[in-house]
Amino acid sequence: MKRSEINAALKEMEQMVQKYRFALPSFCNFTPEEWGKKGHDYDEIRDNMLGWDITDYGLGDFDKVGFSLITIRNGNLNMKDKYTKTYAEKLLYIKEGQYSPMHFHWSKMEDIINRGGGNVLIRVYNSKEDESIDYESDVTVHTDGRTYTVPAGTQIRLTPGESIFIYQRLYHDFTVEPGTGDVLLGEVSQCNDDNTDNRFNPPMGRFPEIEEDEPPYRLLCSEYPAAK
Repeated sequence: MKRSEINAALKEMEQMVQKYRFALPSFCNFTPEEWGKKGHDYDEIRDNMLGWDITDYGLGDFDKVGFSLITIRNGNLNMKDKYTKTYAEKLLYIKEGQYSPMHFHWSKMEDIINRGGGNVLIRVYNSKEDESIDYESDVTVHTDGRTYTVPAGTQIRLTPGESIFIYQRLYHDFTVEPGTGDVLLGEVSQCNDDNTDNRFNPPMGRFPEIEEDEPPYRLLCSEYPAAK
Protein backbone atom coordinates (compact mmCIF):
# COMPACT_ATOMS: atom_id res chain seq x y z
CA MET A 1 0.00 0.00 0.00
CA LYS A 2 1.07 3.57 -0.54
CA ARG A 3 1.55 5.61 2.62
CA SER A 4 -0.97 8.09 1.26
CA GLU A 5 -3.59 5.30 1.12
CA ILE A 6 -2.82 4.33 4.71
CA ASN A 7 -3.05 7.95 5.86
CA ALA A 8 -6.41 8.36 4.13
CA ALA A 9 -7.72 5.12 5.69
CA LEU A 10 -6.62 6.24 9.16
CA LYS A 11 -8.38 9.59 8.85
CA GLU A 12 -11.53 7.94 7.52
CA MET A 13 -11.65 5.54 10.48
CA GLU A 14 -11.08 8.43 12.88
CA GLN A 15 -14.16 10.12 11.44
CA MET A 16 -16.21 6.91 11.77
CA VAL A 17 -15.15 6.47 15.39
CA GLN A 18 -16.05 10.09 16.18
CA LYS A 19 -19.43 9.69 14.46
CA TYR A 20 -20.38 6.89 16.84
CA ARG A 21 -18.89 8.70 19.87
CA PHE A 22 -16.29 6.09 20.76
CA ALA A 23 -13.50 7.87 22.64
CA LEU A 24 -10.02 6.49 21.89
CA PRO A 25 -7.09 6.30 24.32
CA SER A 26 -4.55 9.10 23.99
CA PHE A 27 -1.85 6.91 22.40
CA CYS A 28 -4.00 6.65 19.26
CA ASN A 29 -3.34 10.37 18.72
CA PHE A 30 0.45 10.30 19.07
CA THR A 31 2.28 11.69 16.04
CA PRO A 32 5.35 9.96 14.59
CA GLU A 33 7.46 12.75 16.08
CA GLU A 34 5.97 12.14 19.54
CA TRP A 35 6.61 8.40 19.26
CA GLY A 36 10.27 9.16 18.62
CA LYS A 37 10.50 10.65 22.14
CA LYS A 38 8.58 8.00 24.08
CA GLY A 39 10.44 5.99 26.71
CA HIS A 40 10.08 2.52 28.18
CA ASP A 41 6.93 3.52 30.06
CA TYR A 42 5.13 2.90 26.75
CA ASP A 43 6.61 -0.57 26.17
CA GLU A 44 3.22 -2.23 26.65
CA ILE A 45 2.00 -0.48 23.51
CA ARG A 46 5.09 -1.53 21.54
CA ASP A 47 5.30 -5.11 22.80
CA ASN A 48 1.59 -5.90 22.49
CA MET A 49 1.04 -4.07 19.19
CA LEU A 50 -1.57 -1.65 20.47
CA GLY A 51 -2.74 1.12 18.17
CA TRP A 52 -3.47 1.55 14.48
CA ASP A 53 -3.42 -1.26 11.93
CA ILE A 54 -4.31 -1.01 8.25
CA THR A 55 -4.14 -4.13 6.10
CA ASP A 56 -4.63 -5.10 2.49
CA TYR A 57 -3.35 -8.63 3.24
CA GLY A 58 -0.45 -7.96 0.88
CA LEU A 59 -2.77 -8.07 -2.13
CA GLY A 60 -2.56 -4.38 -3.09
CA ASP A 61 -6.31 -3.83 -3.49
CA PHE A 62 -7.37 -2.23 -0.22
CA ASP A 63 -10.76 -0.95 -1.39
CA LYS A 64 -11.80 -4.53 -2.18
CA VAL A 65 -9.77 -6.71 0.22
CA GLY A 66 -8.75 -5.11 3.49
CA PHE A 67 -9.92 -3.14 6.49
CA SER A 68 -8.80 -0.73 9.23
CA LEU A 69 -8.54 -1.46 12.93
CA ILE A 70 -7.27 -0.28 16.31
CA THR A 71 -6.06 -2.57 19.07
CA ILE A 72 -7.07 -0.78 22.27
CA ARG A 73 -5.85 -3.33 24.83
CA ASN A 74 -4.06 -6.67 24.64
CA GLY A 75 -1.96 -9.16 26.57
CA ASN A 76 1.02 -11.03 25.15
CA LEU A 77 1.17 -14.81 24.86
CA ASN A 78 4.96 -14.69 24.56
CA MET A 79 5.53 -12.41 27.57
CA LYS A 80 2.98 -13.70 30.09
CA ASP A 81 5.14 -12.90 33.12
CA LYS A 82 5.39 -9.23 32.13
CA TYR A 83 1.90 -8.77 30.71
CA THR A 84 -0.72 -10.74 32.63
CA LYS A 85 -3.82 -9.64 30.70
CA THR A 86 -5.67 -12.58 29.18
CA TYR A 87 -7.92 -10.46 26.97
CA ALA A 88 -7.93 -7.98 24.11
CA GLU A 89 -10.21 -5.34 22.62
CA LYS A 90 -10.27 -3.90 19.11
CA LEU A 91 -12.25 -1.58 16.91
CA LEU A 92 -12.56 -2.54 13.24
CA TYR A 93 -13.81 -0.45 10.34
CA ILE A 94 -14.95 -2.17 7.16
CA LYS A 95 -16.31 -0.16 4.26
CA GLU A 96 -19.06 -1.25 1.94
CA GLY A 97 -17.36 -3.13 -0.90
CA GLN A 98 -14.46 -4.34 1.26
CA TYR A 99 -13.86 -7.97 2.20
CA SER A 100 -11.90 -9.58 5.04
CA PRO A 101 -10.72 -13.01 3.83
CA MET A 102 -11.57 -16.46 5.18
CA HIS A 103 -9.52 -17.43 8.25
CA PHE A 104 -9.58 -19.00 11.68
CA HIS A 105 -7.59 -18.66 14.90
CA TRP A 106 -5.81 -21.56 16.62
CA SER A 107 -5.66 -19.85 20.01
CA LYS A 108 -8.06 -16.92 20.18
CA MET A 109 -11.79 -16.93 20.85
CA GLU A 110 -13.60 -13.67 20.15
CA ASP A 111 -16.90 -11.83 20.05
CA ILE A 112 -17.45 -9.66 16.98
CA ILE A 113 -19.91 -6.84 17.71
CA ASN A 114 -21.61 -4.46 15.28
CA ARG A 115 -21.04 -1.11 17.01
CA GLY A 116 -22.77 1.03 14.40
CA GLY A 117 -23.38 1.78 10.74
CA GLY A 118 -24.59 -0.82 8.25
CA ASN A 119 -25.02 -4.56 8.56
CA VAL A 120 -22.06 -6.93 8.54
CA LEU A 121 -22.26 -10.41 7.01
CA ILE A 122 -20.02 -13.08 8.57
CA ARG A 123 -19.78 -16.37 6.65
CA VAL A 124 -18.96 -19.44 8.77
CA TYR A 125 -17.53 -22.91 8.11
CA ASN A 126 -16.16 -25.61 10.35
CA SER A 127 -12.56 -26.69 9.79
CA LYS A 128 -11.32 -30.22 9.27
CA GLU A 129 -8.47 -31.86 11.19
CA ASP A 130 -6.08 -31.00 8.35
CA GLU A 131 -7.21 -27.32 8.62
CA SER A 132 -9.05 -27.35 5.31
CA ILE A 133 -12.55 -25.88 5.06
CA ASP A 134 -15.42 -28.25 5.78
CA TYR A 135 -17.96 -27.39 3.10
CA GLU A 136 -20.45 -30.04 4.25
CA SER A 137 -21.06 -30.08 8.02
CA ASP A 138 -23.55 -27.80 9.77
CA VAL A 139 -22.11 -25.03 11.95
CA THR A 140 -23.12 -24.25 15.52
CA VAL A 141 -23.57 -20.49 15.89
CA HIS A 142 -23.74 -18.37 19.06
CA THR A 143 -25.24 -14.88 18.70
CA ASP A 144 -26.18 -12.74 21.72
CA GLY A 145 -27.14 -15.64 23.96
CA ARG A 146 -28.83 -17.70 21.22
CA THR A 147 -27.33 -21.03 20.07
CA TYR A 148 -28.49 -22.56 16.78
CA THR A 149 -27.27 -24.52 13.76
CA VAL A 150 -26.86 -23.30 10.18
CA PRO A 151 -25.67 -24.96 6.95
CA ALA A 152 -21.98 -24.63 6.03
CA GLY A 153 -21.24 -21.30 4.36
CA THR A 154 -24.19 -19.42 5.84
CA GLN A 155 -23.69 -15.68 6.19
CA ILE A 156 -24.72 -14.50 9.65
CA ARG A 157 -26.21 -11.00 9.45
CA LEU A 158 -25.38 -8.66 12.32
CA THR A 159 -27.29 -5.40 12.59
CA PRO A 160 -26.02 -2.62 14.91
CA GLY A 161 -25.82 -3.89 18.50
CA GLU A 162 -25.73 -7.57 17.54
CA SER A 163 -22.73 -9.89 17.99
CA ILE A 164 -21.40 -13.35 17.20
CA PHE A 165 -19.07 -15.61 19.17
CA ILE A 166 -16.20 -16.97 17.04
CA TYR A 167 -14.61 -20.03 18.63
CA GLN A 168 -11.22 -21.54 17.85
CA ARG A 169 -10.79 -23.09 14.38
CA LEU A 170 -14.10 -21.69 13.12
CA TYR A 171 -13.52 -20.33 9.62
CA HIS A 172 -15.08 -16.91 9.07
CA ASP A 173 -14.92 -13.96 6.74
CA PHE A 174 -16.47 -10.47 6.76
CA THR A 175 -18.24 -8.27 4.27
CA VAL A 176 -20.86 -5.51 4.43
CA GLU A 177 -24.43 -6.13 3.36
CA PRO A 178 -24.78 -4.11 0.12
CA GLY A 179 -26.73 -0.89 0.47
CA THR A 180 -26.47 -0.66 4.27
CA GLY A 181 -23.31 1.46 4.57
CA ASP A 182 -19.91 1.24 6.24
CA VAL A 183 -19.65 -0.59 9.58
CA LEU A 184 -17.81 0.03 12.85
CA LEU A 185 -17.15 -3.29 14.58
CA GLY A 186 -15.93 -4.12 18.05
CA GLU A 187 -13.92 -7.19 19.00
CA VAL A 188 -13.58 -8.58 22.53
CA SER A 189 -11.31 -11.61 22.72
CA GLN A 190 -8.58 -13.57 24.35
CA CYS A 191 -5.05 -12.29 23.74
CA ASN A 192 -4.48 -11.36 20.13
CA ASP A 193 -1.36 -12.26 18.11
CA ASP A 194 -1.69 -11.32 14.46
CA ASN A 195 1.82 -12.58 13.71
CA THR A 196 1.08 -16.23 14.56
CA ASP A 197 -2.64 -16.84 15.15
CA ASN A 198 -4.28 -16.32 11.75
CA ARG A 199 -4.84 -19.33 9.50
CA PHE A 200 -5.92 -17.86 6.15
CA ASN A 201 -7.48 -20.05 3.49
CA PRO A 202 -6.06 -19.59 0.93
CA PRO A 203 -2.79 -18.52 2.61
CA MET A 204 -1.91 -14.82 2.44
CA GLY A 205 -0.09 -12.12 4.34
CA ARG A 206 -1.44 -10.09 7.26
CA PHE A 207 0.51 -6.81 7.13
CA PRO A 208 0.98 -4.55 4.07
CA GLU A 209 4.14 -3.67 2.25
CA ILE A 210 4.33 0.13 2.36
CA GLU A 211 5.43 2.45 -0.44
CA GLU A 212 6.50 5.75 1.12
CA ASP A 213 4.97 8.49 -1.04
CA GLU A 214 4.24 10.96 1.81
CA PRO A 215 5.02 11.29 5.54
CA PRO A 216 3.02 9.06 7.91
CA TYR A 217 0.02 10.61 9.67
CA ARG A 218 0.13 8.00 12.44
CA LEU A 219 2.50 5.08 12.98
CA LEU A 220 1.03 1.62 12.60
CA CYS A 221 1.36 -0.87 15.45
CA SER A 222 4.21 -2.61 13.61
CA GLU A 223 6.23 0.60 13.14
CA TYR A 224 7.02 1.99 16.60
CA PRO A 225 10.62 3.06 17.18
CA ALA A 226 12.60 1.67 20.11
CA ALA A 227 12.26 3.46 23.43
CA LYS A 228 14.56 6.39 24.17
